[in-house]
Parts: sequence; C-alpha cells; structure tokens
Amino acid sequence: MKRMLSGIKPTGRLHLGNYIGAISQFKKYQDEYEMFIFIANEHAITVPIEAKDLRKNTKDLVALYLACGLDPSKATIFLQSDVSAHAKLGWVMTCMSYMGELQRMTQYKDKTAKGEAGITAGLFTYPPLMAADILLYDADYVPVGVDQKQHVELTRTLAERFNHRYSDTFKIPEPLTTKVGQKVYSLQDPTKKMSKSASDPKGTIDLLDDPAAARKKIMSAKTDSIGIIQYDPQDQPGLANLLTIQSVLTGEPVESIVSRYEGKGYGELKKEIGQTVFDFLTDLQARYNEILTSGKVDEVLKEGAEKASFIANKKIRKVYKKIGFTI
Repeated sequence: MKRMLSGIKPTGRLHLGNYIGAISQFKKYQDEYEMFIFIANEHAITVPIEAKDLRKNTKDLVALYLACGLDPSKATIFLQSDVSAHAKLGWVMTCMSYMGELQRMTQYKDKTAKGEAGITAGLFTYPPLMAADILLYDADYVPVGVDQKQHVELTRTLAERFNHRYSDTFKIPEPLTTKVGQKVYSLQDPTKKMSKSASDPKGTIDLLDDPAAARKKIMSAKTDSIGIIQYDPQDQPGLANLLTIQSVLTGEPVESIVSRYEGKGYGELKKEIGQTVFDFLTDLQARYNEILTSGKVDEVLKEGAEKASFIANKKIRKVYKKIGFTI
C-alpha cells in the first residue's frame, strides 16, 4: 500500500473549506493509502502564538479530525513535537538548503514584499523542516493545494541533493493536488478562498460555529443577478461555491442539484443548503464534544507518536550515520 502524509498547523479554528478541501478527501484516502497525519505545532511558532491558544487549538484540531471521520486504526495521527526526529532532520535539511531557494518561497517572499516587521528566522527556514516532515516517512504522496506545491518541489530537490551527496536515502515524494471543484471560497467574496484569517467573519463558516449562525451565513451568501441556477464558476462563482458545499456535504452530484432547481430561485436553494450545513455542524459538534470529554485525544496521540517515532527514528539513524554524526 502506498503511503501518504499530510500536516496541518494548529494556528486557528478549522472551517468548512478545510473540511471540504482536505478532511473529506482524507476520509477517502485512509482506505486507499497508509495515512500519516500530523499536527504541525513546530511550524505554528514561526509567528507569535500564546501557549494556551496553541494547546487549545491542537486539542480541538485532533478532536475535530476524529469527529469528521478520520479513523486512528487506519490513519496514524500524531503531534510533530512528539517525534524528535522532525527537528533533527529539519536541521540537516536546513544545511542542505541554499539561501536563494528559501528566499523564493512564497510565504517569506510575500511578507518581505509587503515590508512586514518582525519576520522570524523560523519563517525563513521552515520549508526545510517541512521537507523533513515528509522525508522521514518515505511518503509516496503529499496532498497539497496549488499554493503549497512549491514546498513539495523543494522537498524533492533536497531529497535528490542528499541522495546524490550521500547515496540513496530518501524516497522522492509526489504532490497530489486536490480534485477540481473541491476548493471552497468566501461566502462574501467568492473570488477568494474561505480562510480562517479573513477579515469578514460572514465569509467563513467555522466547524465550531453555532449551527444557526452558520445557516444565516449561507442565507446571506453573495450570489449574482443572473437568476439562473447552474454551475458556472466563471460567471457565477458565488452560486458555484454554494453548489459545491451542498454536493460535498450530501454526496449528491452538482448536476443533480441543478436539475432539481430548474426554474427555481436562489432563496429556495440557499434555504436547503443552510439546513444541510446546520445539520452537518450539529452532528459534527456532538461527536466533537463527546470525543473531547472521553480522553480519546490523548490516547490517539500517544499511539500515533509511538508508531510515527518507530519509523522516523529508524530514518534519522540512517541519516546520522551517512553524514558522519554517528562515530
């Protein structure tokens, strides 16, 4: 079975876009691949974050992953900081990286272009740590959005550079981009991705939002003046976004939804989607609350760390021997 790895930073609350674009895919992937999913808490401190917020976000994230249907018997879920090999290989990969490569990485380049103050060295050097995250587990595939593909390309470059210098050690991973139509956009500005850092809270539905409030956000979602229910992301991006949400949450194909609403108005469609979102969040949050109080999060992370550490430590021992750290 091929191996897949993915990580997510606990820097904010998960939203509906995260579920549709990533977690719903992971639910399918865990039956098709050997899945490793880690909480990238070491990446989270590249920007300032309060310790209490990081702890809460991390626990919420794991509980929500489990509530969304990730099965720890199929997917290995663990904290990055629980596996020391990540930081160890991260330093090795930093020493394999060139300044010019890191200066071209999107996040650093964007922040410096805007003239932002207080950019940390960690923000500059986190891509080699991300490469280490992937290479430790000999991942065949890394699911990424288009904006993250650059990181996998750097990972491939560093793996090939190490292999050339020290002999074959790392598997060269392949990026696996999410399927067309799985990206979710802001409900208020459908030209931009739904984001936890967006300035307009009405555009984003958090998975821990009050379900009634989430339904209101759907009802006030921006559409258009065309008045015809059809899937046209180019000319009707707001409507296409709503149809994507309804399709993924119910499993009904977009074409079927459009067919049912032939000759009907946007208001009626929004009412159905609003109820779908309400029901989805209500059920999800019930499972989330049950998981939080059961102590299952700690149990899953402990088991995940043990399994991940066994694989990662084996790899770092091999690396240390090849570069000469082991005498």
